[in-house]
Amino acid sequence: MTISFSIGQLASAAQTPSATIRYYEKIGLLSTPSRTGSNYRQYDEEDLDRLAFVRRAREIGFTIDQVRSLLAFSDQRDADCCTVMTMTSEHLHAVEQKIADLLVLKEQLANMLASCQGGTVANCSIIDTLQPRQ
Repeated sequence: MTISFSIGQLASAAQTPSATIRYYEKIGLLSTPSRTGSNYRQYDEEDLDRLAFVRRAREIGFTIDQVRSLLAFSDQRDADCCTVMTMTSEHLHAVEQKIADLLVLKEQLANMLASCQGGTVANCSIIDTLQPRQ
């Protein structure tokens, strides 16, 4: 027996807003669903699984284009996963670079806070640091 979901039920089951589901349909990450006699979208368990895949890939930072590629690979179960590994490795490198950039930013902000002695804005070292040099 096939389970059928309305868009609201699918949204609830996948914890994804209905607008996002419609967007994913529009850009081709999800297939166009069948319609009921009343013209309501009708989804099945395969749609739920695919949406969960997309949602998980997006949660860990893959771009829409990367998700599209990952979905294409997931549909080719016997294909070599070397390309998937390369894509994931590149994504990991980008995440590591973002972390390094954020650590530098954290240090800059901590230094700004440490240099502030309080008082008035006219004497605020944080404001002075942000002002362009004249």
